[in-house]
Amino acid sequence: MFKSSHHSIVVGDRVVDLAHETLRDGCGDIVPLRPRAWAVLQLLATRAGQLVGKDEIMDEVWSDCEVTEDSLVQAIGDIRRALGDAGRSALKTLPRRGYMLIVDKMPIDTPVVSGNASQPSDIEELSGSLSMPHLSIIVLPFANIGGDPTQEYFVDGVTESLTTDLSRIAGSFVIGRNTAFTFKGKAVDVRQVGRDLNVRYVLEGSVQRGSDRCRVNVQLTETETGSHVWAERFDKPATDLLDMQDEIVSRLANTLNAELIKAEARRAERSPRPDAMDLYFQGRACINKGVTPVFLAQARDFFMRALALDPGNIEAAVAAAQIDVSTGSAFLTDDPSVQFEAAETALNRVLLHAASHPRAHMLLGAVQMQTMRAVRGIAECRQALLLDPNLADAHGFIGLAKFLLGRGEEVEAHVHEALRLSPRDTRAYLWYMFVGLGKLSICADQEAADWFRRSIEFNRNHALAHFHFAAALALLGDPKEARAAASAGLTLDPSFTIRRYRTNAKVDDPVYLAKRARFYDGMRLAGVPEG
Repeated sequence: MFKSSHHSIVVGDRVVDLAHETLRDGCGDIVPLRPRAWAVLQLLATRAGQLVGKDEIMDEVWSDCEVTEDSLVQAIGDIRRALGDAGRSALKTLPRRGYMLIVDKMPIDTPVVSGNASQPSDIEELSGSLSMPHLSIIVLPFANIGGDPTQEYFVDGVTESLTTDLSRIAGSFVIGRNTAFTFKGKAVDVRQVGRDLNVRYVLEGSVQRGSDRCRVNVQLTETETGSHVWAERFDKPATDLLDMQDEIVSRLANTLNAELIKAEARRAERSPRPDAMDLYFQGRACINKGVTPVFLAQARDFFMRALALDPGNIEAAVAAAQIDVSTGSAFLTDDPSVQFEAAETALNRVLLHAASHPRAHMLLGAVQMQTMRAVRGIAECRQALLLDPNLADAHGFIGLAKFLLGRGEEVEAHVHEALRLSPRDTRAYLWYMFVGLGKLSICADQEAADWFRRSIEFNRNHALAHFHFAAALALLGDPKEARAAASAGLTLDPSFTIRRYRTNAKVDDPVYLAKRARFYDGMRLAGVPEG
């Protein structure tokens, strides 16, 4: 480990005491830091004002073990939090290059660093080249409408929990709670907040609790223009406070996830030189449009271009694997095993480097469910929910697994849990179809048709929902509407056949296959090609 002759340097109201290897606050109290995080801070402090490459930090701090870059990212996050209000402005990130600590007061005995270290002009380069992080946001303390001081803890709890949950969104940068709460009770200029904190979005809100209801108003504002991106009101019966807080926060976080992806995709479309994350968000926006060969091909192109620019971009790698999962799941190919195998290989590779990635676990579970390992798939989805309790899609996939296990009567409960967390989720149309499949498998054909209809009304760009709807209608004795549904499905996927659907059943259980035979009969009556 490196040594230093420095005494101390000042960062905001913190003092990095290199002689005693401690970080102290303005009162002289020690601010705790884990050993590796301290080692990173020590290295950056001894090279204050200079860019230190990521590889150099990894080699220096983790020379005794093999770790992924996630360890460095976590250490940087710990340091930023420990530095308090100065953390964001003092610890700069140069994308794909490294980090720089900018200090308020340098020690007089700072040595001149030679070799491959950055020159002082890097500070000027940084200020000119550092772009605003993608999905960078601050959640300002929500207002307590009514002013009842006994409700203040609940309102603050919503703000704090939402700050934590938004940080789980892929590609997000969320300003910490301590900085956000310095704005509590103050009128703010969102443009100035954006400039001061280098964030693209500000989320503001209010909470009003009555005797039997809770109302939350929120609005998302873009700091560069001051324009509103999204606004919403959530009303909920007042029940158990903690359960209500969790549900409000999960609904907000899931809705914001979709809205922020749309906003970033629109921004990326205007960029003359999109970077890897620009391309990633455009790809995610394509996925959200539906499951068709055209949308999936467009999304795959964006993700492949993102990976070409940044081969280590984990989010793009997970999203590219999702394209393969969707292609196999929707029967868009005669041999979906090819797509499932490719997705599983890619996801296992991601999890080697990012073992705690919730969506990677969930998608791996989706692959396992559809390759005769449904029980293992459920376990992977439950692991994803431990890592991100707001991941509503994982509940949807568990519902699909129950259908594949021949327990169609259990699907609806899992989908209701997904909808509780994210009632307007962009993927809700898939969950509705899963319930329809469960109902069709237990011969509740009218209920199945209602759920398939609901799926299509939510998003018409999913051929498989049309084919299942056609089957249910035909079994109910409505051949005219059944043929119209089949025709709509074939418009989206002209290559679909009953043979493809039958030979790729994804489960070899005889009881399940016997129930599934009704699906073929219904599709045949609706005019779906035999193949």
